[in-house]
Amino acid sequence: MLTSLLLVASGCAPRQPFYFFEDGDLSHYVGAIQKIEYPDTCQEPLDEAAGASEPLTLTNPNFDEIWELSLEEAVRTALENGKVLRNLGGRFASFGGPRPQTGEPPVSLLTAPQATPTVYDPAIVETDPFRGVESALALFDAQLSSSLTWDRLNKPQNIDLGVGSAVFPRVLIGDTGNWRTGLTKRTATGATFGFANETIYDNNNSPIREQNPPASGNVVVPSTWTTNYDFTFNQPLLQGAGATYNRIAGPDFFDNIYGRPNFRGVLLARVNADISLADFEAGVRNLVSDTEQSYWELYFAYRNLEARKAGRDSALEAWRKVHALYVEQSRGGEADKEAQAREQYFFFRSEVEQALTDVYRSENRLRFMMGISPSDGRLIRPSDEPTTARITFDWQQALVEALSRSAELRKQKWVIKQRELELIAAKNLILPRLDLVGRWRFLGMGQELINQNYNPYEAAADDPLQGSDAYSTLFSGQFQEWQAGAQFLMPLGFRRELATVRHHQLQLAKARAQLQDEELEVSHALVDAVRNVDTNFALAQTNFNRRVAAERQVEAVQAAYDANTVTLDQLLDAQRRRAEAESAYYRSLVDYNRSISQLHYRKGSLLEYNGVFLAEGPWPGKAYFDAHRRARQRDASLYLDYGHSRPGVFSRGPISQSFEQIGADARPVQLPPRDPATREDQLPAKEELPASPDGATPSSPPELIPTPA
Repeated sequence: MLTSLLLVASGCAPRQPFYFFEDGDLSHYVGAIQKIEYPDTCQEPLDEAAGASEPLTLTNPNFDEIWELSLEEAVRTALENGKVLRNLGGRFASFGGPRPQTGEPPVSLLTAPQATPTVYDPAIVETDPFRGVESALALFDAQLSSSLTWDRLNKPQNIDLGVGSAVFPRVLIGDTGNWRTGLTKRTATGATFGFANETIYDNNNSPIREQNPPASGNVVVPSTWTTNYDFTFNQPLLQGAGATYNRIAGPDFFDNIYGRPNFRGVLLARVNADISLADFEAGVRNLVSDTEQSYWELYFAYRNLEARKAGRDSALEAWRKVHALYVEQSRGGEADKEAQAREQYFFFRSEVEQALTDVYRSENRLRFMMGISPSDGRLIRPSDEPTTARITFDWQQALVEALSRSAELRKQKWVIKQRELELIAAKNLILPRLDLVGRWRFLGMGQELINQNYNPYEAAADDPLQGSDAYSTLFSGQFQEWQAGAQFLMPLGFRRELATVRHHQLQLAKARAQLQDEELEVSHALVDAVRNVDTNFALAQTNFNRRVAAERQVEAVQAAYDANTVTLDQLLDAQRRRAEAESAYYRSLVDYNRSISQLHYRKGSLLEYNGVFLAEGPWPGKAYFDAHRRARQRDASLYLDYGHSRPGVFSRGPISQSFEQIGADARPVQLPPRDPATREDQLPAKEELPASPDGATPSSPPELIPTPA
């Protein structure tokens, strides 16, 4: 009563506890919650990132050495350091944009790390505990289960001392033990086989355990051992039957929480693994493409710097001459002309400074794609020259390759195959559930579990349990039980099952529509890539002729200016045009090589074009052992058509080489034979770029000046 009164008096409102040494000052806690917490990890920073030296800038242009780098070495280094398949991100994502990103630093990995592919992704998908191949195969593994329990009985009972006490004791005292061990195995056809052993010990003070009254002289047997071995099976006949369905859906295809279909069989896991491989190939392809784009952009940055340097030097020479006339107050040294020549010089000087900064930026982008330190005392300079030969591609062959070798299209086709398999499994759910079940049991019972004397239970004896053991009774085979039957279950209406089928039909229709539009997009992108190759080659030819003409114009105007027949502004304008023509030529030449790379990108041959080949690693030794055993088994067997119970082939190895093999439509397509003159290694000499005025080929990349001044 006192406790109840105290509860009523205090009410139900929460109260803070009382502390003897509390001073009421919580400032120490306020300071703690305002601090940023950092995870306690032992991850050391990357040496290339933590050991970066001071970057190259206009005020710090000093470096130790020039690193002459070939394109092959750049791609190899990028792949060796490519655990995370980097990309330039931003405005350029390896899809043939006009220029790769050189302005802002690439931060795609910082902004979306989960969207960046890595070399670990295929293995992660393969080992997924819910969707991986091994996880799907594990559903068919044999399962061993065992349980052991022991119970102590000490329970009073409401029993009359008369007749009831002769059968039931007033206090039931005893011990009970149960040990059950079983082995179950699922098969590819949906059947479940089981083998189990159960051993039971029972000891209590029940009077009914006495075989005869004690007055007869017989011994009372208060405890017994019982053991049995069960052989069970369950075979679906309609829903859930067949190797095709079980390899698609798996034996446990219903979600344990919501009870909805959750297909995760071996075939779907295999498709997920192939999708991850397509994503991995696309990531490697993008890494190689961005590396090559960065390489050629660095080459152009050097050439552009050289052109700006030539313009600056010529402008400086003109300014010196005019300035000398200006000091002497001679004709041609007027103040306006001196100011005009000075402005031309500082214009080209600013161009050189900007071009030098672009060299540093482009070099840093290439370093990022190669996965090396942003600065290490070396300055990378491309050693390869861009090709000046005309390269043509057979359109029909390129189109077939694009539609068959594209990693994105292959991924979408795997998605379609996944939807087709899911639809097959969903249609199986419309069937009613009809299972055949059976069980065969051997039983044994005795006073002991096992002993060295063979003494089974004898039902005709006066004391059948006296001296007997359970295993002797079991092995005698006297007691056998069996059960056979069928279980049927069918929902009236199949509402959820029909909705499931319709859902997967729509998913399949969506995937096929997406594939068609992706193929259309690939064809459009290939057209644009072919047009870029042709356009950039024509521009390279035109800009080369423009470059030659601009050089001759400067020479002619310089001679006329020395003869005082033209004005200074004409000379300065000619010098500016020459610098712009030089830069435009190398811009178009680099774009031509980039467009060749992008055409290979579009038709799916970029990796081979750069000498990169992908191969899967070896499977576990047990997989090869099982495959060899199955091959020998099939070689020694007779062929039988299993019909719908055996899954058909659902993947193709080699790439398709015609429209019929691609499956776009059934129209006949006759591909013309390739002309040897159109091969990339046999190019017509008449379509090569014209040589330079002095008859020499374009020179190697220029030396970088240590300072812009």
